[in-house]
Amino acid sequence: MARFSVTYRIRATNRAEAQARADGIALEQTVEIPRDVVPPGYVEDEILGRVEEIGALSDGVWQAVVSYSPDSAGDEFTQFLNVVFGNSSIQQGIRVTAIDTGPDMAARLPGPRFGVAGIRALCGREAGGMISPVLKPMGLPPRYFADLAAGCVRGGADIVKEDHGLAGQPTALFRARVEAVCQAMAKARAETGRKTLYFPNISGRPEEIEDNLRFLKAAGADGVLVMPGLFGFGLVHRIARDAALDLPVMTHPSFLGPYVLAADNGIDHGVLFGTIQRLAGSDISVFPNVGGRFGFSAAECAQIAAACLAPNGPGKPLLPSPGGGMSVARAAEMQAMYGQDVVYLLGGSLLKDPPRIDEAVAAMRRALDASAGLETGS
Repeated sequence: MARFSVTYRIRATNRAEAQARADGIALEQTVEIPRDVVPPGYVEDEILGRVEEIGALSDGVWQAVVSYSPDSAGDEFTQFLNVVFGNSSIQQGIRVTAIDTGPDMAARLPGPRFGVAGIRALCGREAGGMISPVLKPMGLPPRYFADLAAGCVRGGADIVKEDHGLAGQPTALFRARVEAVCQAMAKARAETGRKTLYFPNISGRPEEIEDNLRFLKAAGADGVLVMPGLFGFGLVHRIARDAALDLPVMTHPSFLGPYVLAADNGIDHGVLFGTIQRLAGSDISVFPNVGGRFGFSAAECAQIAAACLAPNGPGKPLLPSPGGGMSVARAAEMQAMYGQDVVYLLGGSLLKDPPRIDEAVAAMRRALDASAGLETGS
């Protein structure tokens, strides 16, 4: 059975300390007992993590590759993440910089159900960047969001995404809001011939999530927005594997910031918002765009997009979806940076004049198509 491997960046003063820390990771992520009491045979030979490589990156910074048996993860995605970076995530000076599933673990974690090609087919956008206006702010009634969504359809949006802050607030309860938006978008699609998709934000108490998923599907939603930082990557994986539900998943980064923001700890941007999302089964990964209010650099955003789209990555490539600071004025800049396989989130810049949101969406469509050398279509 082919082992999977994780690359860690480690803070250590010398090789001996780096080796000791890498050995500690191999123990901590699997058997979690002292090396001299590891049971011989299957546990020692197969389950125990193995330090495969170790080398210096710079002064005081080392890289270690540790391999693990697929049996240590089984077929549970949450346990796979636990092996990748469970207890070691609580220690200082350890950061995950790469995950290589190997063929056996990759077969257990098939990745996105739809991916780039599937989302393009669903929304009818054969080429060019995709536009995803965001329904917000919280505190308004379902009718407001329904009208806004219908305007997005008329303007030529590809995906209408709910804001992650829309949940079950009394002004727009989850089911009432989803029903209103689905009805308004169905009418607008019938009038325009467009195939704009609707991704409501899944919300509810844990015991309500399954019923709410079935409800949004029956109501006519085309996909679902999930916050794995709050609901867990296991929910993403569960939705992606459900052939009866058959819904694409868009993942939102809320609550995930601490995983990436410390330079010496956590997980690299591309691994968290690219590789792990892909392994979980996300079809569209939302992340903070460069130049917005969250401070991700151009290099970090490029790393995320590359991990999402890498042809040799796990499962189908998924769509990177940068949000924040997006506008018509930046369309050419963003297109040059991300290329065409991307979903652009548009929020504040489109909401200055809600009754004319169709004109704002259409302007963004023209700007993206012009920068890509495409003829603006529907």
